[in-house]
Amino acid sequence: MSTDKHVTYEDAGVDTAEGGRAVDAIKQMVKETNRPEVIGGIGGFGGLFSAAALKDMEDPILISGTDGVGTKLVLAQLLDRHETVGQDLVAMCVNDILASGAEPLFFLDYVAIGHIEAQHMAKIVRGVADGCKLAGCALVGGEMAEHPGVMRPDDYDLAGFTVGVVDRPKMLDPANVKVGDVIIGLPSTGVHSNGYSLVRKVIGVDGIVPGTPEAEAKRAELEAPLAELGNKSLADALLAPTRIYVKPILELLRSGVAPVHAIAHITGGGITENLNRALAADVDAVVDRPSGQVAWDVPPVITYVAEHAGLTPDEACKTFNMGVGLCLIVDAADETAVVAKLEELGEHPFRVGECVPGEGKVTYR
Repeated sequence: MSTDKHVTYEDAGVDTAEGGRAVDAIKQMVKETNRPEVIGGIGGFGGLFSAAALKDMEDPILISGTDGVGTKLVLAQLLDRHETVGQDLVAMCVNDILASGAEPLFFLDYVAIGHIEAQHMAKIVRGVADGCKLAGCALVGGEMAEHPGVMRPDDYDLAGFTVGVVDRPKMLDPANVKVGDVIIGLPSTGVHSNGYSLVRKVIGVDGIVPGTPEAEAKRAELEAPLAELGNKSLADALLAPTRIYVKPILELLRSGVAPVHAIAHITGGGITENLNRALAADVDAVVDRPSGQVAWDVPPVITYVAEHAGLTPDEACKTFNMGVGLCLIVDAADETAVVAKLEELGEHPFRVGECVPGEGKVTYR
């Protein structure tokens, strides 16, 4: 089809000038995440990172991970809070490769958005840069893709990609887990970035379009303090960013205090479908359910959502992290030393359970 009308790319909904301003707005944030291995800056066709340091390893293994933030972004858009979802994005990727004992080296992000606004984009990327600094990895590049006609102007989605390295002799392996090992947990900051499809149904935000009167009324409701959450709002509790465990865990692994046999990052599928990924084929994990006798707390927001959804204890443990963001499996004889080192690093570890003969499953008591 031909037309006599002059139509520009901007007329079609893509503002390349605003895209350029967005890149300018995030350059300093990206620079703040640099490591010595970074070569150049953003703006080229690829991110450059020197691998010279890997030559000092006996057998360097590169480990990559990719993930997104999921439907937690629906809440961020409804509440017009975009500063922390970037940390969620980084956390979901770097915590995963940490489970192999890897140090994250660099990170790239992909933002698909209906219409680019430089300041809006800067808020999102600020969270990514903050997450990279918490993980000690460099933000070496990414992509901002404007999708007019596919997404609403204020709608966006995030994806992230990280590469890390571990020396093969130091790589963690579930095959090392044995009967009698203990499972140590580190606390989560809340729901993290999984289970939000259920969360959205429970709090009644499905189908609400940001910027409408209905959205404003729901936003006021979600920002009101709730006694069940210790006078915190659902907005604050549900948008709390995912914890990044990289620095304390790498410090523990490098300290030589005691070997860690395996690590599980508790994400989608909860404890039930993540802790099993860190087990040997002939070992089960027996997890003590949180109670007055067990020394870990379920975040009030998880209890709130689970109760309002009518979840059974098994369903809750298969959906949410239940306050356990990361699990470490160690020899029972090393538990005291590992816990002491984690506490020295400012962590608050607790016993989650133990390993017994089995077939690679998670059970509860």
